[in-house]
Amino acid sequence: MTDAPISEPSPAIRVLVVEDDDSNRLLMDDYLTHQGYQVLSLAEGSSFFSTLAQFQPHVVLLDLKLPNISGYQLLEGLRQNIEFQHLPVIVLTASAFRTERQQVLQLGVQGYFVKPSHPKELIAAIEKVCAG
Repeated sequence: MTDAPISEPSPAIRVLVVEDDDSNRLLMDDYLTHQGYQVLSLAEGSSFFSTLAQFQPHVVLLDLKLPNISGYQLLEGLRQNIEFQHLPVIVLTASAFRTERQQVLQLGVQGYFVKPSHPKELIAAIEKVCAG
């Protein structure tokens, strides 16, 4: 009788959360971590690009209204960065304006959720963009 090889678990999906509201950020961080994701959270966008380089996330959850720099600016900078221009981004925002949604979709986001969003829908979106 031979032992079956033990398969290594696949590495967890790394999620970068950029959310300035402390309650929303902590809740999202806890929920995603509980779901098995590796999560790193930022309260503002000043260290966004250095964090991308260090953390190498599989997906970014991005709020559009941030202090000091807008989510739009981060998204535009991301799309101009050769290393990260194809990184999946899911927007989480309190704004439900159609023009805002169209603007970020033109910048290549893979999802747009109006807060409060349903956690299971967010997980489904993360799984979809990370599956390829």
